[in-house]
Amino acid sequence: MNQFRFSRRPDIGDNIHVSFEFFPPKNDEMEARLWQTVKRLEPLRPKFVSVTYGAGGSTRERTARTVGRILSETALMPAVHLTCIDATCETVDEVIRQFVDLGVTRFVALRGDPSAGVGTQYRPHPGGYANGADMVAALKRHGDFDISVSAYPEKHPESPDFATDIDMLKRKVDNGATRAITQFFFDNDIYERYVERVRRAGIYIPIVPGILPVHNIAQVANFSARAGAHVPAWLAERFEGLENDPQTHALVASAVAAEQVLDLVERGVGDFHFYTMNRADLAFAICHMIGIRAHDAAQAPSSAAA
Repeated sequence: MNQFRFSRRPDIGDNIHVSFEFFPPKNDEMEARLWQTVKRLEPLRPKFVSVTYGAGGSTRERTARTVGRILSETALMPAVHLTCIDATCETVDEVIRQFVDLGVTRFVALRGDPSAGVGTQYRPHPGGYANGADMVAALKRHGDFDISVSAYPEKHPESPDFATDIDMLKRKVDNGATRAITQFFFDNDIYERYVERVRRAGIYIPIVPGILPVHNIAQVANFSARAGAHVPAWLAERFEGLENDPQTHALVASAVAAEQVLDLVERGVGDFHFYTMNRADLAFAICHMIGIRAHDAAQAPSSAAA
């Protein structure tokens, strides 16, 4: 596929539902910026917002504080990321109880990336849960939660083949997963073929596309190579010559992401999960272009950290 193709319907925004992912704050400045992002996007009424935390729970305290504020100071529904990297079963179970005590009922259950980074070898903690399917089962033992899990349209880079990869997704579903959110992708044909594979395997939970706005084409290309995600040549060409022009880069990124979403809508998709990278204005602009409006525009701040 060389580019996205879609026909814009006036009411298309009424048929689109979004959720947002925020990454964990590592210091006070990042925590303040994250909160600005949360408040900036709240008027768009996402289905939920997910909050990650670092490997081994390295940002867990700040994540818990942010989740607590979301629950007490906004109308948003938070979903907490939970991983088993560098943690015993007892530690993970204690984290689950802590978030449940805060009032969390939604989780994103993941194995997590190795502490050394994406593309390095994963080794389960000897006293911990081994994978995402185990994480789902652990959550279900604590309560009847809404549980999202990961899915890989281009297969997980550690999976030897698609059959193995989809078998893992099936195990997550059998253990109680509610929906799957895909790793980002830039070719909608790849997503469509993946959904067909998944349905043939007897998996019928929603497969929500994960959309990554190209905040920095060099960084995205580097991460994509390590994560096994394909960056089409036409996409890279859109950003040629913009390395030192962040404003134009952001405009192009917004347009590309909106095109991708609208093309998927034409293919029958209605739910989307945005990896915001804590860039509020970029995510807000994309949502505006796909027809999603703030519930009360007067409450939406005129600007935020982006």
